[in-house]
Amino acid sequence: MPIAALPGQLQMYYDDDNFTDPWAPAETVILHHGNAKNARLWYAWVPLLAAEYRVIRLDARGFGRSTIPEPGYPWSLENFATDVRHLMDYLEIDKAHLVGETIGGTIALQCAAQFPERLHTITTCTSPYIFRGVPTYLEYYNLVKEHGVAAWVQRTADRRLEPGQSNPRHHAWYVEQMSQTSPQVVLETLAYLATVDLTPVLPQITLPALVMVGEHSAMNTPDRAQRLVELLPHGTLVEVPGASGYVQHSAPAQCVAIWHEFVNSVRTGA
Repeated sequence: MPIAALPGQLQMYYDDDNFTDPWAPAETVILHHGNAKNARLWYAWVPLLAAEYRVIRLDARGFGRSTIPEPGYPWSLENFATDVRHLMDYLEIDKAHLVGETIGGTIALQCAAQFPERLHTITTCTSPYIFRGVPTYLEYYNLVKEHGVAAWVQRTADRRLEPGQSNPRHHAWYVEQMSQTSPQVVLETLAYLATVDLTPVLPQITLPALVMVGEHSAMNTPDRAQRLVELLPHGTLVEVPGASGYVQHSAPAQCVAIWHEFVNSVRTGA
């Protein structure tokens, strides 16, 4: 099992998929999952990317198969971003494209602000940037505290893969993956996230940034994807046609095609 021994007593699990021509240099794409998730959730993206890119999927600190810190760990976007940089150092990756889903996209934004010299581009998929003052996160905290992680996941699952628009077995597997997450980690990260607002940081991000959201997603709101792009100096918003729920999981092939087009346009300056 691939484990990177990183600073901060972190044993980080990662997947490394690379089916590019072995004699040709290939750029790297890092895929960062969201809260209460793990690297497995990116399964559909890998075969669509790995023929052209080295694809790294990680389990962030506290999630999946990586180290669960002791209670009271100082959770922060800065620490999540530093863990990504440490993994890049460990794998000797000088520069990469970073793609994040939900809170993973929020972490990608922090990475872009914190170490832009290590990234080619960033992409967010159904990602928030304001948590402070949004009652949802404290409501989620109370739900997990009173009823557990599985109850929270079950009650919110339909916004991720909408019933009638997704395979019921995919929906059940998604719920099962999230429900494995440590209650301690979910409670502590939700409490931390409720204090976060990246609004002052976003105008400082100069990297090319792609923001993807489903056309019919409940998360496709003016104060989320649209306002996020307005705050990014080089942001591009794409509403994936016909897609609902969390587009990175409901329409992976469309997302990867859009991402390829975005990266190619960055390379050519189009």
